[in-house]
Amino acid sequence: MLGSLGENTLLEPEEKRSVMRMALEVSRGRVPVLSGVAEFSTAAACRYSREMENLGVDGLMVLPAMVYKAQPEEAMAHFRTVAHSTGLPIIVYNNPLAYYVDLTPQMFEELADEENLVAIKESSSDVRRVTDIINQVGNRYTLFAGVDDLILESVLLGSEGWIAGTGLAFPKENQYLWDLAVAGRWEEARRIYRWFTPLLHLDIPIKFVQYIKLAIQECGLGAEWVRAPRLPIEGAERERILKIIHDGSRRAPSMEAH
Repeated sequence: MLGSLGENTLLEPEEKRSVMRMALEVSRGRVPVLSGVAEFSTAAACRYSREMENLGVDGLMVLPAMVYKAQPEEAMAHFRTVAHSTGLPIIVYNNPLAYYVDLTPQMFEELADEENLVAIKESSSDVRRVTDIINQVGNRYTLFAGVDDLILESVLLGSEGWIAGTGLAFPKENQYLWDLAVAGRWEEARRIYRWFTPLLHLDIPIKFVQYIKLAIQECGLGAEWVRAPRLPIEGAERERILKIIHDGSRRAPSMEAH
């Protein structure tokens, strides 16, 4: 909950807590519940992390401190301090394209002594990072792919999970592609991937939140509304994105039992 698509930074503090209380209530312990941590200061990130632990959340996905473009030593200090503030397991979210802080494989090696930094959401858009991280630190961290249209390449190279965006609109197809990939059924996976890729591209542009929420709405699974300063897309742009969504829906491949 409260990832980038959840518009974490645009919610008021009490709204975030309400979202997480509702998620825990609905899940009723059937699945782990994680919260994104996207605060503007290290102190605020620590405070929120402690509150989530007290609330009963199962884990966190921590981002760098928002707005400020931290230098490497500052970024590592941020993650260390947040890790020390809670006993919860933490996914480190590395997305230098969106958040302007790049955690390199060498930095992850330096952070490896923080036991509750257990996983990485790798969203640098450089799929070579999967191999570089494994070469640097072995299997110290569980690697999650965070870029939708690099998922098949990421699995092939060693990613063990997928924190998906477009898959919220196409959950069955998303799961089917994942199952084929991890089973090594590459020819079948490529067939699904080639159909899915125009939709997965919606996860990349600066308006990915609007695009994916529109897809979720068109698939009958939610609503497209967003919070200012974001605005819903209109005009020719909207028609272009709707065409991608509707074409993908019409051409969805069959998912045989597997």
